[in-house]
Amino acid sequence: MSMPPFDVMRPRTLDAALEALGRYGADIQMVAGGTDLIPSIKQGLFAPHFLLDLKAIQELDFVRFDAEGGLEIGALSRITTLVESPLIAKYFPVLHAAAKTIASPLLRNMGTLGGNLCLDTRCLYYNQSGFWREALGGCIKKDGTICHVAPGSDVCWAVFSGDTAPALLTLDATVRLAGPRAQREIPLAEFYVNDGMVRMTKARDEIVTAVRIPASRGGWTGIYKKLRIRQSIDYPLAGVAVAMQKDSEGNCREARVALTGANPAPKLVKAAEVLRGQAYNAELVEQVAHDAVRTGKPLRTSASTPEYRRNIIKVFVRRALQDLWMNGKSTI
Repeated sequence: MSMPPFDVMRPRTLDAALEALGRYGADIQMVAGGTDLIPSIKQGLFAPHFLLDLKAIQELDFVRFDAEGGLEIGALSRITTLVESPLIAKYFPVLHAAAKTIASPLLRNMGTLGGNLCLDTRCLYYNQSGFWREALGGCIKKDGTICHVAPGSDVCWAVFSGDTAPALLTLDATVRLAGPRAQREIPLAEFYVNDGMVRMTKARDEIVTAVRIPASRGGWTGIYKKLRIRQSIDYPLAGVAVAMQKDSEGNCREARVALTGANPAPKLVKAAEVLRGQAYNAELVEQVAHDAVRTGKPLRTSASTPEYRRNIIKVFVRRALQDLWMNGKSTI
């Protein structure tokens, strides 16, 4: 599939990129690795007049750790950088595990952390060719008025399918945004909107510049489990990230569970709070697993059935908590 014509701008500084965003507004689309955006343009999902290539902005490509400030990762850091970082593997294993599951080595070499956080939501009725969508009459997200997944809904149920976001949610991460007027930093949980069309609270003229994880989250054990059709490339049909801090006796000081691939936004499972201060308890684990199913509400947005994905979420949460609590392992 060919792409429509567009002009490419390659700013070398953040200020220059923000100036271009302010000048061209809705006619411009940002791109870094392009592993998700370029196929979408070929499918006719986007038709920008200008493409703002951010790759040359070196000030957004970094990984820094400070004992007081925590871990900072620039938005243009490649996914491969996260996978190959011994610091992230040692102190933030849930993020390392999630990054390892993203796509293939070639795509990880191109894709960036910022791009993974800002992925467009996906749906069986949306991510299709223009001919396919036209035959269906479009959908609420593109050229139509009906959500074919939930016909009575006035919001889009296309799912968020990034892998790093749930891992970062378990680590209480914040995201830094730069705009033409000011910079701001917000909790990652407030960055997403549970609507497949709105997606993010980021303004159109803002750029994600970095992610920060507090130092207090360093050293937590972590696991990321992912359901997908092809193990080396696909987006998650369901993903579960779990991070836990234990005391010297193996009791849970705190645990956090987050989901992806099931809702229009990545979600924290609030019931994980009951694990705080507890010794291993199979009933509590099952309670959290049940609540995860209620938190994750997969609909018919992918090749897998909602029933199977709900069951997988429950199984993943149970296994992840058991592995971390009993063995302290950090595995995929």
